[in-house]
Amino acid sequence: MRDVYEYAVIRVIPRVERGELINAGILLYCQPRDYLCARVELDEARLRALDAHVDLDGVRHALGAYPISCAGETGPLSAEPLGSRFRWLTAPRSTIVQAGPVHAGLTESPEAELEHLMTRLVRTAV
Repeated sequence: MRDVYEYAVIRVIPRVERGELINAGILLYCQPRDYLCARVELDEARLRALDAHVDLDGVRHALGAYPISCAGETGPLSAEPLGSRFRWLTAPRSTIVQAGPVHAGLTESPEAELEHLMTRLVRTAV
């Protein structure tokens, strides 16, 4: 059985005024499966190519908030339902780390879909 899911690419835009970005993760929500997960993988070399002076510790910290917020064990979103967390995490921001537009699809396995999206949209081809 296939269920509807929504996802957004987590992007890092080190110099917002330039508009250059790298994809650093995926945020995926599947309401019928009660599933919300974020996976991040920062390619630091690619990020430094866009901005040699980027605050890597700050970027790592901001990216780390996505998986923590999805898990909901601690923090300001821990009492919120998964759908509310997803909406909050994908709300437009003007910060260096932000979620892109929300897209939808159908999947039999949210976990497998998350891995597929990471490979297709975040990881660089070898």
